[in-house]
Amino acid sequence: MKRTVLLASVIALLSAHVASGQHPIEFDVRLLTVDANEGCDVADIDGDGRLDVVAGRNWYHNGDWTPRPVRLIEDRAGYVRSNGEWAYDVNSDGRPDVVSMDFIHGGVYWYENPGGEALAQGMLWNKHLLADTGYETNETSYLVDITGDGKPEWISDQWKKTNPAMIFSFDNKERDVEVQEGGKTKTVRRMMPTLSGHMIGASTGHGIGFGDLNNDGRDDILVGTGWYERPEGDPLSKRWTFHADWEQQHGACPMPVHDADEDGVNDVITSNAHGFGIYLWRGLGADRDGELQFDKQLIDDRYSQAHCLHLADLDGDGTQELVTGKRIRAHNGRDPGGSEPPIMRYYVWNRDTKSYDAHTINRGMVGIGLQIRTADLDDDGDVDIVVAGKEGTQILFSQLKSK
Repeated sequence: MKRTVLLASVIALLSAHVASGQHPIEFDVRLLTVDANEGCDVADIDGDGRLDVVAGRNWYHNGDWTPRPVRLIEDRAGYVRSNGEWAYDVNSDGRPDVVSMDFIHGGVYWYENPGGEALAQGMLWNKHLLADTGYETNETSYLVDITGDGKPEWISDQWKKTNPAMIFSFDNKERDVEVQEGGKTKTVRRMMPTLSGHMIGASTGHGIGFGDLNNDGRDDILVGTGWYERPEGDPLSKRWTFHADWEQQHGACPMPVHDADEDGVNDVITSNAHGFGIYLWRGLGADRDGELQFDKQLIDDRYSQAHCLHLADLDGDGTQELVTGKRIRAHNGRDPGGSEPPIMRYYVWNRDTKSYDAHTINRGMVGIGLQIRTADLDDDGDVDIVVAGKEGTQILFSQLKSK
């Protein structure tokens, strides 16, 4: 009896190992809507225990994936005026709201999830200002926990490299807000969430990343013109040391910091976001002068505009794969390769060749926008992908566990 149980356990372990290493993984595509929005997130919007999708003007209920309204967003010159979005419970009422910013205006806004009957009836979410950053060259924006206290900060990547690098932290202050009561709009004074700015340096540039670049145990910030070394202690009360170790014209948003080759030294993955080329910068540590050194390797240059790079464990083996694709009409077709068909790929690290192997997710139907999200949306035990780009918002359902 014990031998039978042991044999069954071994077979189960081997089967799981084989399943986790199968490549390429097939994905079924579900188109949710067609618009030019390029940001998305996943969250349990209605509190039913299942992850929904929020993207631009709508959120999509898990199961029927029907669009339900969130907000109105203006189109301008081929762009929906949102440079990404983040589902986050801003007012701590237990419901995820949406935080978002524009490409060319300084306002950071949050859209309040109404919940209950208002959500069920498809009412628009109330819009509230968090901060006016003064920035008008916002490439992409991020909610990321810079301080490590479990609460995120807001940071915007600036395509104009002479703009300062700023981190905005959440606070609460009394402010005048408009509320709907009895079918009428009135202004009341309430304690409301706001953002407070903290300057960390004087240079930015197209491209941003977050992670422990120098392996000192503290997460740094990468920008298009170099990287900011996080200081000891409170990172919002001190200036960060800037290292002008590179200058990228169009770095990726984001640039993942990740020990791809498992040598104990963190690497960087980046791209020419408005041209051809995805690259691995294998970290070699610092030279005698303390400057970080990298061995720069080409990952793929067979398509252009790999603007967003995303890491996720697609096959369940404990190692993250790189997911990216072609950002559709990133500069309205003016980029090199801008008129070529959409494509999405993922890349698996090959320990033998010490390089990435490419696998095509979809060619001709699906590209990317500014954000890629991954989660198990259909509760079948594998990782699905959500993208929003100028060819539409789409879910790519993994078929790994269906075989």
